[in-house]
Amino acid sequence: MLFGVIGGTGFYSLGESECERVQVGTRYGVVEVVRVPVGEAEVGFVARHGADHSVPPHRVNYRAIIAALRELGVRNILASAAVGGIAESMPPGSLVLLTQFLDFTHGRESTFFDGEDGEVKHVDMTEPYCPRLREEIWAAADALDEQVILGGTYACMQGPRFETPAEIRMLQALGADVVGMTNVPEVALAREAGICYAATAVVTNWAAGVTAEPVKHEDVSEFMAQQASRVRALFAHVIANHQDSDCACRAWAPA
Repeated sequence: MLFGVIGGTGFYSLGESECERVQVGTRYGVVEVVRVPVGEAEVGFVARHGADHSVPPHRVNYRAIIAALRELGVRNILASAAVGGIAESMPPGSLVLLTQFLDFTHGRESTFFDGEDGEVKHVDMTEPYCPRLREEIWAAADALDEQVILGGTYACMQGPRFETPAEIRMLQALGADVVGMTNVPEVALAREAGICYAATAVVTNWAAGVTAEPVKHEDVSEFMAQQASRVRALFAHVIANHQDSDCACRAWAPA
């Protein structure tokens, strides 16, 4: 299984008509993975918050999700993320291919390298998102005549509350383009697992204080659900046209 897809808020399936739900056990917990045919490929899909959106961002078992996909032989992960827009150039409706992140989370189980094996390991995150996969999404957008923004910095906040306008001003000063609650530690864990990982962020709303409108979860979910088909189409094109090869992201792949 070359590909796994992780769906966030408003992205709860790949639109499959047939699938197989499997429970994958890992040392970190059990994860339900939906095995879905996408063209001639089989893909493992995981709903990050659960199929009924019952798991808040700070309680997502990120380690179990990545470990389960690795257990199934996944070598590439495509992830969606619903985000608030901070940069003026990224209004609601924008699709952003992420390149960097800022981490403001705390208390999350954020690494596989917890020292239990007697080794201390430090992973390079100069390019946290796989450039090769990102270019494939960019090429898919061109082929599908879809508008995407190539490059953006994601600020990951703890949640589940939304940010204050003061926090958004701070993030803007630090160079953040969009804000969300889930992409970290997911992206870092994928790197530790030796899996190529690319994330497409969907700007569902302006972040707090950018406009006078309050941020409501119901509005975010509804808008994301309306945009999910765009992301599905991009992912399906990447999966159908991907030629797997060695990648620097896999340097940490376990033996």
